Amino acid sequence: MADDYSNGSTNLDTLKNNAASAYDAVTKGPVAQNVADQHAKTVDELSNLSTSRRTPSTPAATSQPLTHYHSFFSELLSWNNPRASAIAYLSIVAAIFSVRYLDMLRLGFKLTWMVLGVTVAAEVAGKSVLNQGLATQLRPRKYYTVSKETLDSAIGDVHELVNFFVIEAQRILFAENVYVSGLVAVAAFFAYYLVKIVPYWGLALIATTLAFLGPLVYKTNKEFIDAQLHRASEIIGAQAAQLKTMAQQNSERAAQLTKQYVGECTAKAQTLVSKATPASLHGEEHTNGHANKSELRDADFPPAPQADIKTEPVVPVTVNSGEQQPLLI
Repeated sequence: MADDYSNGSTNLDTLKNNAASAYDAVTKGPVAQNVADQHAKTVDELSNLSTSRRTPSTPAATSQPLTHYHSFFSELLSWNNPRASAIAYLSIVAAIFSVRYLDMLRLGFKLTWMVLGVTVAAEVAGKSVLNQGLATQLRPRKYYTVSKETLDSAIGDVHELVNFFVIEAQRILFAENVYVSGLVAVAAFFAYYLVKIVPYWGLALIATTLAFLGPLVYKTNKEFIDAQLHRASEIIGAQAAQLKTMAQQNSERAAQLTKQYVGECTAKAQTLVSKATPASLHGEEHTNGHANKSELRDADFPPAPQADIKTEPVVPVTVNSGEQQPLLI
């Protein structure tokens, strides 16, 4: 019997040792270590993303300072912190699907009446059985409040976020960055036609996917994309130079033709004028003018007056006011 007891004790110790070894293998094994490393890296990347919210050193085209959300979203979409960017993307996608397939308003009401029902029932049952409500025992000694500093910080963040969208809309509208404005114009053009066949949540999902995965695709294929863009810019530049040369040649040719036509029209006009007014007619008119001046006679002019010009004396006239004023008669 002692042997059976010793054997059972040995088996129990062996079982405990095996359980401890399995626990250590799970908690300290390579899988657990990998999970812990990934968790630490995720926390570090989220911290880096949070600390990236600072005002950029480069202002806008109007010399206005940008908001710290410009740095935040630039860091988020650049995938410099891939785990944080992936978490943000998946969170937005989950929110879009939850709004699409879950009735969030009804779910909120359902959750509210269920929680309040449980607390009211626990309070009534506690007072009925224990003379003290269960909800009263769980009540904190001091209700939670939002401090002024926290509220001011939240309001400041909301103000910066609103200004981010306002400034970016104006920068896109006034083409501060031509490529970004052109990209937004192309996206709006496609959205104009897609909205007829794609629901709004689908458009939101497409926009989110393009906003997050577009920079990631460019980052992973940067050399290839840059080479293709450089080649396209060279082709466009060559075509533009060729068009400019052709335009200059055509303008010079048009100027020469215009000059030639003007010269021909001027020569024809001078020929017509010379035919209509010959030089002999001008000579005869000139001679006749001199002859007419020399052949003038005294009978062609009226006779000059012979008598002297008579003048009448000034006769004063009496006015009713008693004053005399000279009148000319």
